Amino acid sequence: MHSDERTGSTGSAPWGSPLLGPADEKSTIRRVRVQLLLTVPLLIANLIGIAMTVVLAGFVLPGPTLFTRDLLLINAIFTPLCAFVALAVGTVWGTAAGLRTMRWATDPDHVPNAAEQRVTASAPRWMVLQQAALWSLALGVLTIVYGVAEPALIPKVFLAIGAAAIVVCANSYLIVEFALRPVTARVLQADPQRRRGIGVFGRTMLSWLVGVGVPVALAMTVAVWALADPAVSKARLAVCVLSLGGSALLFGMLLMAQVSAATVAPIKGVRQALRRVENGDLDAEITLYDGTELGELQSGFNTMVHGLRERAMIEDLFGKHVGHDVAMAAIASQPVLGGSETEAAALFIDIIGSTTMASTLPAPEIVGILNRFFDIVVDEVEGHGGLLNKFEGDAALAVFGTPAPLADAAGSALSCARAIQRRLRGASDLDAGIGVAAGRVVAGNVGTHNRYEFTVIGDAVNEAARLCELSKAHDERLLSSATTLAGAADTEAAHWELGETVTLRGRLKHTQLAKPRVDDQSGTSDGIG
Repeated sequence: MHSDERTGSTGSAPWGSPLLGPADEKSTIRRVRVQLLLTVPLLIANLIGIAMTVVLAGFVLPGPTLFTRDLLLINAIFTPLCAFVALAVGTVWGTAAGLRTMRWATDPDHVPNAAEQRVTASAPRWMVLQQAALWSLALGVLTIVYGVAEPALIPKVFLAIGAAAIVVCANSYLIVEFALRPVTARVLQADPQRRRGIGVFGRTMLSWLVGVGVPVALAMTVAVWALADPAVSKARLAVCVLSLGGSALLFGMLLMAQVSAATVAPIKGVRQALRRVENGDLDAEITLYDGTELGELQSGFNTMVHGLRERAMIEDLFGKHVGHDVAMAAIASQPVLGGSETEAAALFIDIIGSTTMASTLPAPEIVGILNRFFDIVVDEVEGHGGLLNKFEGDAALAVFGTPAPLADAAGSALSCARAIQRRLRGASDLDAGIGVAAGRVVAGNVGTHNRYEFTVIGDAVNEAARLCELSKAHDERLLSSATTLAGAADTEAAHWELGETVTLRGRLKHTQLAKPRVDDQSGTSDGIG
């Protein structure tokens, strides 16, 4: 797999089972692992099928016995030789040759093309067809050989080998599908829409066929046989029923365990990944390895988390552009053009000497100064419950009391201004004028239906801008108005004092200025935030 592949919630078992190894396993080791997981279980399944054939034909099914002197040569030499050749051919033809066609999977950086994807997707089917072909050949050859020696053995041999063949082939499909999960994951990673396999319904029906269908069909066949042949004793019939019933219980349990594990593994991975998402981890992602409906569930989860990551990124970016409160208000409701009147406070701040700075300093240095300046401004505005509404080159406008209401918008703005002023005085290369005003403003979305922004307009905003201009000529570098001071809480107003009355540019009414007390300018902020 690719080195940057996410293993999702399954940790060291990205394909649903520790037997399949970790995601960062070397490709050569993984090839050996897959080879062993294919060869060993398939050999065991075929050996069980051979044992099942011997038990059924030799001890369970009615009819003449196989263990006679006349059949010794067939039983001791021909039949074991057929079994050995079939196992050898099945191993080489099935697992080894099959893996050679998927040699591309040993290259972690190789993206499988369409032909390689088709071969891998059809691998469980054609490997099972190979098993079926070998068992069918054995069925035909051995039935003929035993039939020539003793015609009465034909039904017994045919039923025994046929039943074992069905069990082996059904079990082989589940084995191959399990062992090839890492390779299938590569295919689905290259083409998530590609689906393979017989699906959850098909797996369940395979389990029913082996665990219930075959034993019941054999039991019914034996029952009909007993009715047609009076020579079949009650004891033989009882042995048949007990043996087939026991095999139904045993094989049914084993097959259901396989099917359940194959079904539960993807669901468990999705459930664990969902818990990570619930805990805020949007990097959770599941390795897609199941080509059935469960694979669609895995793919759907990954698509969902990708969408959540994009949404979180957009929310974060949106919040950085317009402010977190504005972003959350826009996301929570359908924003519309227009605004409403509300009580709010505005803080306007502008760097002093920015024109000279732009003409004497290199651009990277100017950007660095602006970033340090805005770091202070943003930190204090957000810390006092305000919203940085606009960046205007080397200036900024902050509002308090909208869109999120504040119990004391004027006091918060005044406290924030004092805090910014103190921090700027501690930076030798940063100097700015600050103006604060409070009153009725109109806050809302301004623009067109397909592009607009949240803004605040009104007399208080204009007054804050004019006070900011005027403050550049005052040592305090910070001015407000008596009206703003009157609207603030006493705890904050105590840090201010009234000054002269002036007429601000562009305004008809007189404005009585307010500025921080001289003995308070070096202290720490104890106002409201």
